[in-house]
Amino acid sequence: MKTAPLATLTAFAAVVGGLLPSLCDATPLESQLDCKSSAHRFIAPLVADKSIDARPMRVEANSVNAFRPTQGSGLTAYGFRVYAVLGYEQGDEMFKRGSGQPISDSAYGVVVLAAAETVEAKVRESGSTAVVKQVVPMLITAVFCDGGGAHDTTTAGPVTTEASRSR
Repeated sequence: MKTAPLATLTAFAAVVGGLLPSLCDATPLESQLDCKSSAHRFIAPLVADKSIDARPMRVEANSVNAFRPTQGSGLTAYGFRVYAVLGYEQGDEMFKRGSGQPISDSAYGVVVLAAAETVEAKVRESGSTAVVKQVVPMLITAVFCDGGGAHDTTTAGPVTTEASRSR
């Protein structure tokens, strides 16, 4: 038996073994990304259980607030790690208003670490009508629901792109 394949197999097993505990403790959000909710109903429980910071890490001009997951929260969507949780609901004190026109009365979503094509397939398989928008090719994708029921991909794209760039 050659040592190179054995070393490769050992390294692969170590990586997979290191990832499994984090996936087992994951908190999946895909059921809430069915676009049948509101930003408040999506984000309030995440703030209450301290899965995301209560203060947004960034507020876009169109009022979309980007919230950072807390360390150890293990948030996932469609099996992918969540980088940011997005939302805005007009008149809700949980959300800060941006300097421009709000995106809608209520909108919410997530930014995940995965390629857009892969995320799109999982979102459609689940039956969600969420907008899926590539943020960084092959790396970061946004899944966005307009709580009002209208899904305008030209609006959702720049919103999620800018919000997810903030660290």
